[in-house]
Amino acid sequence: MTPSLGAQQFPDRPFTVAEARDHGVSRKRLGARDLAAPFWGVRMKNEGDAATRSDPDTTPGRCRAFALRMPEHAVFSHVTAAELHGLPLPRALRNLASLDVTVPEAERAIDAKDIRGHCHRLDPNDVEVLAGLRVTTAARTWCDLAAVLDQAELVAVGDRILLHDKPRATRDELTRAVEAHGRRWGARPLRAVLPRLSDRAESPRESRLRVMIVDAGFPEPYVNPEIPCTCGSTHRIDLAYPALHIGIEYDGDHHRTDQRQWRKDVARIRHLEALGWSMARVTASDLDSPAALFRSLRDKIDERIRSLTR
Repeated sequence: MTPSLGAQQFPDRPFTVAEARDHGVSRKRLGARDLAAPFWGVRMKNEGDAATRSDPDTTPGRCRAFALRMPEHAVFSHVTAAELHGLPLPRALRNLASLDVTVPEAERAIDAKDIRGHCHRLDPNDVEVLAGLRVTTAARTWCDLAAVLDQAELVAVGDRILLHDKPRATRDELTRAVEAHGRRWGARPLRAVLPRLSDRAESPRESRLRVMIVDAGFPEPYVNPEIPCTCGSTHRIDLAYPALHIGIEYDGDHHRTDQRQWRKDVARIRHLEALGWSMARVTASDLDSPAALFRSLRDKIDERIRSLTR
């Protein structure tokens, strides 16, 4: 670094003011508009590099910046950890300007601009290094989120953690984390939600839909069961009651934006209906106002039960 550096000559990572000063960069240059100052004593390019996760407008970028001055025993936690793990969060909690940072309970919580400081028990098995950052594990993060998420949102996060082809923790690890959580805030919903998690749910909306259906008094549906078809292959249904040949499909935004996928799904549902399945199609508006969906589902179940008892 030199005093006259252009922005493109600064490193594609956050750096400290002290580091820059050691290389002869003036304080005036470090105060220029092409450099962001996300935290005291830290600078980074205003237009960061997504490939190196150093963009000041993203959670990973801000975490990399604060890591330069974060105490050695501190970890990113709660909502911030959830974002670093790639867990699904409500829109209002995504990419917040402030970061969650936890220190062990014997320490004083960090008090700094754009930092939400926490002070809690931290066991060694609660912490991992993710992309070079100290962060609470997925299991511990799930427990900490109980303070800010409702039960349906907790199910969506827990489902993603357990997802069978990309698990971030096991059910046993979640169980141990809940036990270690003790009587802290959120302990009751965690214990209530834990048995409701599935390792087969593939989207947060599907998880929320499953919770809503069960909370409305319907039986627990099977999640993404494989249904044999006459062609020798199988069709997968988001939620289903196989004994009644009733399926429930969530039509996400990809049905509007991806015509090829939409046509494939239409053909799949028509094939299932030809095999005797009664299919309920669900959209985002049904999640906000589910009364009509519940009436339709109840009618389908009642009709199938009547046909089986004739």
